[in-house]
Amino acid sequence: MTKPRLLVFATLAGAALLLLGVLYWMSASTVHAPPPSLDPLKFSAQPRPAPAVAFTGPGGRVVNLSQFKGKYVLLNLWAPWCGPCVKELPALAALQKSLPAEHFMVIPVDVGREGQADAQSFLAGHGAGMLQTYVDSNAALLRAFGGYGLPMTALIDPEGNEVARAEGAPAWEKPESVAYMRKLVGG
Repeated sequence: MTKPRLLVFATLAGAALLLLGVLYWMSASTVHAPPPSLDPLKFSAQPRPAPAVAFTGPGGRVVNLSQFKGKYVLLNLWAPWCGPCVKELPALAALQKSLPAEHFMVIPVDVGREGQADAQSFLAGHGAGMLQTYVDSNAALLRAFGGYGLPMTALIDPEGNEVARAEGAPAWEKPESVAYMRKLVGG
């Protein structure tokens, strides 16, 4: 190869690497820097497998988090007596409605020892009736996740790893929160 061709090739290769670096930085900074509305959501430095704990799903069937592999899961532990939980439920419903179900699912789990019908009625009466109803009557999920307060939300990636957690209620319904989550889950 002659020197002029080698120079052109080296320049093009350098420009391509620079472009890839800029694109990587842009996507990484967008996905890894949540907006202030999601401040309670803290990403883990080291994702870990989500606990394999059974709980009750729609229709009273037993479910496990491993059944949701292949999509992002926002596991929200709540109770009817928890004021911030009740306030957060409509925001979670709005987030679910805004994101594609094939990539993302909100799983609200009532850990307040209510029955399936009671939890479903409660969700419907508080602006979150479009969410499926899950119950953990013995708070096994709360214990398995090491939660100490409600609401507690864990973001689980498609491989079944907990990648982030929120103690408290982020503003899930804010446009910047929805845009961030959409970018994160690929929807």
